[in-house]
Amino acid sequence: MSPFVRPKKPLSECRLALVTTGGVHLSDQARFDIDDPAGDCSYREIPADATKLTWTHAYYRPVEDTALDAVFPLWTLRTLVEEGLVGELGPRHFSFMGAIHDPTPLAEETAPEVAGKLAEDGVDAALLTPS
Repeated sequence: MSPFVRPKKPLSECRLALVTTGGVHLSDQARFDIDDPAGDCSYREIPADATKLTWTHAYYRPVEDTALDAVFPLWTLRTLVEEGLVGELGPRHFSFMGAIHDPTPLAEETAPEVAGKLAEDGVDAALLTPS
């Protein structure tokens, strides 16, 4: 199956989820391990109604909602749902850490796990935001 397919319905009828490599996480979740020489292949689930977000990348601090929204545009997507341009958001979104030097665990374990969760949530499309 190709990872890039033509949508079967307009975006205004789609359930959308965010997937980022920006190291975004809830304020009370564990930070990503930036000291792992292979890179941290774990991920964090972020509920669609989350309000207290931060990120592990030290060089992004101080955190402002507008700066965080550039990497993880949850607030922007909420507005697009309200305006009817996006159908709805999935119940959860996912964040990985960038700079993964050995992507084997990501490709073999965590990415397929997240793909399965997106399918469970009935997500029609994922917006991928690199960092």
